[in-house]
Amino acid sequence: MNFSRASGILLHPTSLPGEYGIGDLGPGAFSFVDFLVKAKQAYWQILPLGPTGYGDSPYQCFSAFAGNTLLISPEKLVEDGFLSKPPDAAEISEKVDFGAVYERKNALLRLAYEGFHHITSVDLRGKFEVFCQENEFWLDDYALYRSIKAEQSQKPWYEWPEELKQRKKAALAAAAETLFDAIHAEKFYQFLFFRQWGLLKSYANKCGVKIIGDIPIFVALDSADVWCNQEKFKLNADGTAKVVAGVPPDYFSKTGQLWGNPIYDWDAMRLDNFGWWISRVHAALQTVDALRIDHFRGFAASWEVPGKEKTAENGRWVDVPGKELFFALQNALGELPVIAEDLGVITPDVEELRDLFGFPGMRILQFAFGGDAANHDLPHNYIKNCVAYTGTHDNDTTVGWFLSQAGAGSTRDAAEITREHDYCLKYLDSDGAEIHWDFIRAVWSSVAATAIAPMPDLLGLGTEGRMNLPASSSGNWHWQMQKGAITDELTARLKEMTETYGR
Repeated sequence: MNFSRASGILLHPTSLPGEYGIGDLGPGAFSFVDFLVKAKQAYWQILPLGPTGYGDSPYQCFSAFAGNTLLISPEKLVEDGFLSKPPDAAEISEKVDFGAVYERKNALLRLAYEGFHHITSVDLRGKFEVFCQENEFWLDDYALYRSIKAEQSQKPWYEWPEELKQRKKAALAAAAETLFDAIHAEKFYQFLFFRQWGLLKSYANKCGVKIIGDIPIFVALDSADVWCNQEKFKLNADGTAKVVAGVPPDYFSKTGQLWGNPIYDWDAMRLDNFGWWISRVHAALQTVDALRIDHFRGFAASWEVPGKEKTAENGRWVDVPGKELFFALQNALGELPVIAEDLGVITPDVEELRDLFGFPGMRILQFAFGGDAANHDLPHNYIKNCVAYTGTHDNDTTVGWFLSQAGAGSTRDAAEITREHDYCLKYLDSDGAEIHWDFIRAVWSSVAATAIAPMPDLLGLGTEGRMNLPASSSGNWHWQMQKGAITDELTARLKEMTETYGR
């Protein structure tokens, strides 16, 4: 994909305004596309779309292939005839209450599944059958995994009875027979998600808006992916992780970030020429137009921490055959429309891997003011082949960053914060009154081919609009935009800035 000079907005669908306690793929999503068109934006960037588990993180999903059924729109279910009427609206809240949404949405989906049994539309029934056939390679295992997991009181797969944990054929066949209805329902829910997502993406594309998705380098230990491919991960005999992923001490945490994801056994991955990865990336590119690959540096080397450690401090860097992997992906799938998330500890081998395949890297303006004029996150040091951000979903909002205190959200002390702020105001020739617009102007006016701002920055929100605080385990992913937040004035201002700087 040619990243020609353009701009866009980062907003995960869960953060869209919605009537039912969470953003979804219904009217609010289509209205957001309309806003992007009016404001002359070319990109809508999102986070991973997978089904989230404990902690509600889109980077810890039950599957690298399945969709998040919490995003299914009740209004669209009524349009398709699966429901006779939409449910009552949820109480208006400034944050997504995932627990309440799980309960309400899952009950609603069950009603839709029962309604599907009474659907007379041959077209819809045929589309469901085609969906199941085309996605059989992941859907059958995923539906079985979710059904067994429910039957096992949501225990992780490595705590299931041994014959199920080890995927013994007789045990799987018996479970498939016993849980037939639950499995069929799970497939139906995935059909609903991908049907609604397909309609939204098609609408966005027709309007000239491309979707930038996000593919995490790692998958969750408790996922269909690991359960079905245990030999491709560094696991103990009982299914627990020998080593887990993370990063050493960094900007966000003095003890590093311990993510807990299992590490790939790359020698095993090589045996079938990275077939699982090829299937994964191919499936992702059927869903979005381009991919931001999270933690790209992990394809040069990964930080491996012993599985029983409580922090990420005692890890070690282990080489990864990223070059082989991307050549295999390129040979199988052609040119890869990829953005490399090259943040953190970046070494020459990471830069070499990124540049070998021509992937644009990322520049984050919030990281620009901690050093001197040579800092590569300063706009005057940008190159054309990069994606410039005011901040990401892992950063505080720009306003929150500007008003930050020592020890809140980063490892900076008070003196460092003061020095950064002073340099920031001088560099941007700003009085700080509209620091979020100063940041947007700086990345929009830069030479970077692509400029992206998270929606909370566009709205000028403080820390209450932050999506995620790395190295924390609760209180994340809950931000939801309020209905009416996008005004005509805001749209016109973003449009004018975009046109002024030729995006």
